Amino acid sequence: MENVMRDYPPNSPEAIARLLTMFMLGDGEAHDHEFDVLDQLHVYDLVGIGRKQFIDVFRTYCNDISDDADQDGAIHLIDRQRVDRLLEDVTERHLRVLVCALAIDLCKADEAMGDGEVALLQHMMRSWNLTLANIEGEFVRS
Repeated sequence: MENVMRDYPPNSPEAIARLLTMFMLGDGEAHDHEFDVLDQLHVYDLVGIGRKQFIDVFRTYCNDISDDADQDGAIHLIDRQRVDRLLEDVTERHLRVLVCALAIDLCKADEAMGDGEVALLQHMMRSWNLTLANIEGEFVRS
């Protein structure tokens, strides 16, 4: 796989929205209630992106991973190389904590965290040197 993704500036609202999109699609489909959760949690304000702009990032991500399909058309929703590249786009600790906290809420939106979502969350937290205690303590304070 080539992992051709659009470039967004590091720590930008778009880079954060793309990571959240990855979590929304982690179980194979985006659910309406996940978008409802984005509204309920005021994610657009927290991230600094409008709803329409978030949806544009969502669509672009879907197109990018479709373009990255195998020869047989198989799309790998969770690809380690892609995930690692996208994680590099968020370098500021407070933004990493925010992304992790929001990702946890998105994973819980369908009332069941799938194995892929859990593995992705654990990988992200390890890559960023964060624990649940860090997320809880630092997100609550911010």
